[in-house]
Amino acid sequence: MEPPLWIESHQPSIEELPQQSVRESLTAVVDEPMNLILSGPAGVGKTAAVRALAKRVHEDPESDLIEINVDDVFSRTKTEIKNDPRFAPFLVGRSRLSKRDMINHVIKESTGYAPVSGTYKTIVLDNAESVREDFQQALRRIIEQHHRTTQFVLTTRQPSKLIAPLRSRAFTIPVRTPTHDEIVDVCTNILDTEGIDYDEDGVEYVAGYAGGDLRTALLACQTTVVCHETLTMSNAYDTLGGVTLTDTVESMLDDAEAGDFTDARKQLDELLVDQGYSGEEILADVLTVARSRYSGDELAMVHQLAGDVDLDLTEGTNERLHLSRLLAELGA
Repeated sequence: MEPPLWIESHQPSIEELPQQSVRESLTAVVDEPMNLILSGPAGVGKTAAVRALAKRVHEDPESDLIEINVDDVFSRTKTEIKNDPRFAPFLVGRSRLSKRDMINHVIKESTGYAPVSGTYKTIVLDNAESVREDFQQALRRIIEQHHRTTQFVLTTRQPSKLIAPLRSRAFTIPVRTPTHDEIVDVCTNILDTEGIDYDEDGVEYVAGYAGGDLRTALLACQTTVVCHETLTMSNAYDTLGGVTLTDTVESMLDDAEAGDFTDARKQLDELLVDQGYSGEEILADVLTVARSRYSGDELAMVHQLAGDVDLDLTEGTNERLHLSRLLAELGA
Protein backbone atom coordinates (compact mmCIF):
# COMPACT_ATOMS: atom_id res chain seq x y z
CA MET A 1 0.00 0.00 0.00
CA GLU A 2 1.36 3.38 -1.00
CA PRO A 3 1.62 6.10 1.66
CA PRO A 4 0.11 8.08 3.15
CA LEU A 5 -1.81 5.69 5.35
CA TRP A 6 -5.16 7.02 6.51
CA ILE A 7 -4.22 6.38 10.14
CA GLU A 8 -1.52 9.03 9.64
CA SER A 9 -3.14 11.44 7.19
CA HIS A 10 -6.49 11.62 9.04
CA GLN A 11 -5.32 12.37 12.55
CA PRO A 12 -8.41 13.42 14.56
CA SER A 13 -8.93 16.57 16.60
CA ILE A 14 -10.05 16.22 20.22
CA GLU A 15 -13.66 16.72 19.12
CA GLU A 16 -13.34 13.89 16.57
CA LEU A 17 -12.11 11.24 19.03
CA PRO A 18 -14.75 8.49 19.28
CA GLN A 19 -14.74 8.07 23.09
CA GLN A 20 -16.68 10.81 24.90
CA SER A 21 -14.85 10.30 28.21
CA VAL A 22 -11.49 10.82 26.49
CA ARG A 23 -12.74 13.98 24.77
CA GLU A 24 -13.91 15.40 28.10
CA SER A 25 -10.67 14.53 29.94
CA LEU A 26 -8.39 16.00 27.26
CA THR A 27 -10.49 19.15 26.99
CA ALA A 28 -9.99 19.70 30.72
CA VAL A 29 -6.23 19.20 30.35
CA VAL A 30 -6.00 21.90 27.67
CA ASP A 31 -6.40 24.65 30.27
CA GLU A 32 -4.53 22.85 33.08
CA PRO A 33 -1.50 21.03 31.60
CA MET A 34 -0.35 17.99 33.55
CA ASN A 35 1.49 14.72 33.07
CA LEU A 36 -0.76 11.99 31.69
CA ILE A 37 -1.03 8.21 31.45
CA LEU A 38 -3.30 6.96 28.65
CA SER A 39 -4.15 3.31 29.23
CA GLY A 40 -6.06 0.93 26.97
CA PRO A 41 -5.76 -1.98 24.51
CA ALA A 42 -3.79 -1.77 21.28
CA GLY A 43 -5.39 0.08 18.39
CA VAL A 44 -7.97 2.07 20.38
CA GLY A 45 -6.49 5.51 19.64
CA LYS A 46 -4.17 6.36 22.54
CA THR A 47 -1.43 7.90 20.38
CA ALA A 48 -4.03 9.65 18.21
CA ALA A 49 -5.49 11.19 21.36
CA VAL A 50 -2.09 12.55 22.41
CA ARG A 51 -1.52 14.05 18.96
CA ALA A 52 -4.98 15.64 19.08
CA LEU A 53 -4.09 17.25 22.41
CA ALA A 54 -0.75 18.49 21.05
CA LYS A 55 -2.45 20.11 18.05
CA ARG A 56 -4.70 22.00 20.45
CA VAL A 57 -2.10 23.20 22.99
CA HIS A 58 1.03 23.78 20.87
CA GLU A 59 1.36 26.42 18.16
CA ASP A 60 4.07 24.28 16.55
CA PRO A 61 3.17 20.66 17.41
CA GLU A 62 5.65 19.21 14.93
CA SER A 63 8.47 20.73 17.00
CA ASP A 64 7.01 20.62 20.51
CA LEU A 65 5.60 17.07 20.40
CA ILE A 66 8.34 14.44 20.76
CA GLU A 67 7.27 10.80 20.35
CA ILE A 68 9.45 7.93 21.53
CA ASN A 69 8.18 4.38 21.05
CA VAL A 70 9.65 2.45 23.97
CA ASP A 71 9.36 -0.87 22.12
CA ASP A 72 11.30 0.74 19.27
CA VAL A 73 14.15 1.59 21.61
CA PHE A 74 14.45 -1.13 24.22
CA SER A 75 14.23 -3.95 21.66
CA ARG A 76 17.19 -2.54 19.69
CA THR A 77 20.91 -2.98 20.04
CA LYS A 78 23.22 -0.11 21.04
CA THR A 79 24.41 0.19 17.44
CA GLU A 80 20.84 0.44 16.12
CA ILE A 81 19.98 3.14 18.67
CA LYS A 82 23.17 5.09 17.91
CA ASN A 83 22.50 4.99 14.16
CA ASP A 84 18.83 5.98 14.40
CA PRO A 85 18.61 9.49 12.86
CA ARG A 86 16.20 10.57 15.62
CA PHE A 87 18.74 9.81 18.35
CA ALA A 88 22.12 10.11 16.62
CA PRO A 89 22.57 13.87 17.27
CA PHE A 90 22.32 13.25 21.01
CA LEU A 91 24.85 10.38 21.04
CA VAL A 92 27.83 11.76 19.14
CA GLY A 93 30.98 10.68 20.97
CA ARG A 94 29.02 8.60 23.51
CA SER A 95 29.37 5.11 22.05
CA ARG A 96 30.72 3.75 25.35
CA LEU A 97 27.48 4.40 27.19
CA SER A 98 25.35 1.41 28.16
CA LYS A 99 22.03 1.06 26.35
CA ARG A 100 20.18 2.21 29.47
CA ASP A 101 22.42 5.29 29.73
CA MET A 102 22.00 6.01 26.01
CA ILE A 103 18.21 6.09 26.36
CA ASN A 104 18.45 8.09 29.55
CA HIS A 105 20.73 10.61 27.83
CA VAL A 106 18.39 10.97 24.82
CA ILE A 107 15.42 11.77 27.06
CA LYS A 108 17.44 14.17 29.23
CA GLU A 109 18.62 16.02 26.13
CA SER A 110 15.09 16.10 24.71
CA THR A 111 13.73 17.63 27.91
CA GLY A 112 16.64 20.04 28.30
CA TYR A 113 15.98 22.42 25.42
CA ALA A 114 13.33 25.13 25.47
CA PRO A 115 9.99 24.68 23.69
CA VAL A 116 9.75 26.23 20.23
CA SER A 117 6.43 27.90 21.07
CA GLY A 118 4.57 28.51 24.31
CA THR A 119 5.81 27.62 27.76
CA TYR A 120 6.19 23.82 27.55
CA LYS A 121 6.67 20.87 25.20
CA THR A 122 5.18 17.36 25.27
CA ILE A 123 7.19 14.13 25.33
CA VAL A 124 5.26 10.91 24.63
CA LEU A 125 6.55 7.48 25.64
CA ASP A 126 4.49 4.91 23.74
CA ASN A 127 4.20 1.35 25.08
CA ALA A 128 5.55 2.46 28.44
CA GLU A 129 4.86 -0.95 30.00
CA SER A 130 8.07 -2.15 28.32
CA VAL A 131 10.27 0.20 30.40
CA ARG A 132 12.34 -1.65 32.99
CA GLU A 133 11.81 -0.68 36.62
CA ASP A 134 15.29 0.79 37.07
CA PHE A 135 14.75 3.07 34.07
CA GLN A 136 11.32 4.04 35.39
CA GLN A 137 13.06 5.30 38.54
CA ALA A 138 15.41 7.38 36.40
CA LEU A 139 12.45 8.66 34.39
CA ARG A 140 10.71 9.73 37.59
CA ARG A 141 13.69 11.93 38.46
CA ILE A 142 13.71 13.47 34.95
CA ILE A 143 9.99 14.25 35.26
CA GLU A 144 10.54 15.95 38.60
CA GLN A 145 13.48 17.97 37.31
CA HIS A 146 11.74 19.29 34.17
CA HIS A 147 8.12 19.53 35.33
CA ARG A 148 7.96 23.29 34.56
CA THR A 149 8.89 23.03 30.88
CA THR A 150 7.89 19.50 29.84
CA GLN A 151 4.61 17.59 29.87
CA PHE A 152 5.17 13.82 29.90
CA VAL A 153 2.55 11.48 28.45
CA LEU A 154 2.88 7.70 28.85
CA THR A 155 0.69 5.38 26.78
CA THR A 156 0.37 1.82 27.97
CA ARG A 157 -1.70 -1.31 27.62
CA GLN A 158 -0.91 -2.32 31.18
CA PRO A 159 -0.65 0.56 33.68
CA SER A 160 0.05 -1.87 36.53
CA LYS A 161 3.52 -2.35 34.99
CA LEU A 162 4.36 1.26 35.88
CA ILE A 163 5.86 1.95 39.29
CA ALA A 164 3.69 3.75 41.84
CA PRO A 165 5.85 6.95 41.90
CA LEU A 166 5.25 7.38 38.14
CA ARG A 167 1.51 6.72 38.40
CA SER A 168 1.22 9.21 41.26
CA ARG A 169 2.82 11.96 39.16
CA ALA A 170 0.35 11.69 36.28
CA PHE A 171 -3.38 11.83 35.65
CA THR A 172 -4.61 8.53 34.19
CA ILE A 173 -7.09 8.61 31.29
CA PRO A 174 -8.58 5.20 30.43
CA VAL A 175 -9.10 4.81 26.68
CA ARG A 176 -11.74 2.15 26.16
CA THR A 177 -12.24 0.06 23.03
CA PRO A 178 -14.45 1.94 20.53
CA THR A 179 -17.90 0.48 20.00
CA HIS A 180 -18.96 -0.98 16.66
CA ASP A 181 -21.03 2.14 15.88
CA GLU A 182 -18.15 4.47 16.81
CA ILE A 183 -15.82 2.63 14.43
CA VAL A 184 -18.46 2.88 11.68
CA ASP A 185 -18.72 6.65 12.25
CA VAL A 186 -14.93 7.17 12.07
CA CYS A 187 -14.60 5.10 8.89
CA THR A 188 -17.58 6.80 7.27
CA ASN A 189 -16.21 10.28 7.98
CA ILE A 190 -12.85 9.43 6.42
CA LEU A 191 -14.43 7.78 3.39
CA ASP A 192 -16.55 10.91 2.87
CA THR A 193 -13.48 13.14 3.18
CA GLU A 194 -11.58 10.99 0.66
CA GLY A 195 -14.55 11.06 -1.73
CA ILE A 196 -14.77 7.26 -1.83
CA ASP A 197 -17.95 5.47 -2.93
CA TYR A 198 -19.14 2.99 -0.30
CA ASP A 199 -22.25 1.31 1.03
CA GLU A 200 -23.34 0.84 4.63
CA ASP A 201 -22.98 -2.95 4.50
CA GLY A 202 -19.34 -2.60 3.46
CA VAL A 203 -18.49 -0.29 6.35
CA GLU A 204 -20.42 -2.52 8.77
CA TYR A 205 -18.44 -5.53 7.57
CA VAL A 206 -15.11 -3.75 8.08
CA ALA A 207 -16.12 -2.61 11.58
CA GLY A 208 -17.02 -6.17 12.52
CA TYR A 209 -13.80 -7.51 10.99
CA ALA A 210 -11.75 -5.08 13.13
CA GLY A 211 -13.20 -6.36 16.40
CA GLY A 212 -12.81 -3.07 18.26
CA ASP A 213 -9.38 -2.21 16.85
CA LEU A 214 -9.74 1.19 15.19
CA ARG A 215 -6.32 0.99 13.54
CA THR A 216 -7.23 -2.35 11.94
CA ALA A 217 -10.55 -0.92 10.72
CA LEU A 218 -8.89 2.01 8.94
CA LEU A 219 -6.21 -0.20 7.40
CA ALA A 220 -8.93 -2.60 6.22
CA CYS A 221 -10.93 0.25 4.66
CA GLN A 222 -7.90 1.61 2.83
CA THR A 223 -6.74 -1.83 1.67
CA THR A 224 -10.18 -2.54 0.20
CA VAL A 225 -10.30 0.85 -1.54
CA VAL A 226 -6.80 0.39 -2.99
CA CYS A 227 -7.81 -3.00 -4.39
CA HIS A 228 -11.31 -2.13 -5.65
CA GLU A 229 -11.63 1.70 -5.57
CA THR A 230 -14.97 1.37 -3.73
CA LEU A 231 -15.96 -0.10 -0.37
CA THR A 232 -18.86 -2.52 -0.64
CA MET A 233 -19.70 -5.67 1.27
CA SER A 234 -18.57 -7.80 -1.65
CA ASN A 235 -15.31 -5.90 -2.14
CA ALA A 236 -14.47 -5.92 1.57
CA TYR A 237 -15.14 -9.65 1.85
CA ASP A 238 -13.09 -10.36 -1.25
CA THR A 239 -10.15 -8.24 -0.02
CA LEU A 240 -10.10 -9.07 3.68
CA GLY A 241 -11.11 -12.68 3.26
CA GLY A 242 -8.10 -13.07 1.01
CA VAL A 243 -5.65 -11.32 3.31
CA THR A 244 -3.36 -13.98 4.73
CA LEU A 245 -0.14 -13.92 6.65
CA THR A 246 0.76 -17.44 5.64
CA ASP A 247 3.13 -16.72 2.74
CA THR A 248 5.17 -14.19 4.72
CA VAL A 249 5.13 -16.33 7.87
CA GLU A 250 6.34 -19.37 5.91
CA SER A 251 9.20 -17.31 4.47
CA MET A 252 9.99 -15.92 7.93
CA LEU A 253 10.14 -19.42 9.43
CA ASP A 254 12.33 -20.63 6.53
CA ASP A 255 14.84 -17.86 7.35
CA ALA A 256 14.68 -18.62 11.08
CA GLU A 257 15.31 -22.34 10.55
CA ALA A 258 18.23 -21.53 8.23
CA GLY A 259 19.79 -19.36 10.94
CA ASP A 260 19.14 -16.11 9.01
CA PHE A 261 17.75 -14.37 12.07
CA THR A 262 18.28 -10.85 10.70
CA ASP A 263 16.17 -11.60 7.58
CA ALA A 264 13.53 -13.33 9.69
CA ARG A 265 13.24 -10.32 12.00
CA LYS A 266 12.99 -7.94 9.02
CA GLN A 267 9.94 -9.88 7.85
CA LEU A 268 8.54 -9.79 11.37
CA ASP A 269 8.99 -6.00 11.44
CA GLU A 270 7.22 -5.74 8.09
CA LEU A 271 4.21 -7.60 9.48
CA LEU A 272 4.12 -5.66 12.77
CA VAL A 273 4.94 -2.16 11.52
CA ASP A 274 4.31 -1.92 7.78
CA GLN A 275 1.28 -4.22 7.54
CA GLY A 276 -0.14 -3.41 10.99
CA TYR A 277 -0.78 -6.99 12.14
CA SER A 278 -0.94 -7.63 15.87
CA GLY A 279 1.40 -10.02 17.65
CA GLU A 280 -1.55 -12.31 18.40
CA GLU A 281 -2.48 -12.54 14.70
CA ILE A 282 1.10 -13.38 13.69
CA LEU A 283 1.43 -15.98 16.47
CA ALA A 284 -1.82 -17.67 15.41
CA ASP A 285 -0.57 -17.93 11.84
CA VAL A 286 2.80 -19.26 13.00
CA LEU A 287 0.94 -22.13 14.67
CA THR A 288 -1.11 -22.72 11.50
CA VAL A 289 2.08 -23.00 9.46
CA ALA A 290 3.80 -25.06 12.15
CA ARG A 291 1.09 -27.73 12.04
CA SER A 292 1.79 -28.26 8.34
CA ARG A 293 5.58 -28.54 8.64
CA TYR A 294 6.31 -30.05 12.07
CA SER A 295 5.23 -33.15 13.92
CA GLY A 296 5.90 -35.01 17.15
CA ASP A 297 8.37 -33.41 19.57
CA GLU A 298 9.12 -30.50 17.21
CA LEU A 299 5.47 -29.49 17.01
CA ALA A 300 5.09 -29.84 20.77
CA MET A 301 8.11 -27.58 21.27
CA VAL A 302 6.63 -24.93 18.98
CA HIS A 303 3.33 -25.03 20.87
CA GLN A 304 5.16 -24.68 24.19
CA LEU A 305 7.10 -21.66 22.92
CA ALA A 306 3.91 -20.16 21.48
CA GLY A 307 2.21 -20.57 24.85
CA ASP A 308 4.97 -18.60 26.57
CA VAL A 309 4.84 -15.86 23.92
CA ASP A 310 1.04 -15.70 24.07
CA LEU A 311 1.19 -15.11 27.83
CA ASP A 312 3.69 -12.28 27.37
CA LEU A 313 1.54 -10.71 24.64
CA THR A 314 -1.54 -10.93 26.86
CA GLU A 315 0.33 -9.10 29.61
CA GLY A 316 1.06 -6.29 27.16
CA THR A 317 4.81 -6.65 26.85
CA ASN A 318 7.00 -6.11 23.76
CA GLU A 319 5.52 -7.91 20.71
CA ARG A 320 8.69 -7.67 18.62
CA LEU A 321 10.92 -8.92 21.43
CA HIS A 322 8.90 -12.03 22.27
CA LEU A 323 8.11 -13.06 18.70
CA SER A 324 11.81 -12.59 17.92
CA ARG A 325 12.59 -14.97 20.78
CA LEU A 326 10.37 -17.59 19.16
CA LEU A 327 12.21 -17.17 15.85
CA ALA A 328 15.57 -17.48 17.60
CA GLU A 329 14.47 -20.68 19.34
CA LEU A 330 13.36 -22.16 16.02
CA GLY A 331 16.73 -21.30 14.55
CA ALA A 332 18.48 -23.02 17.42
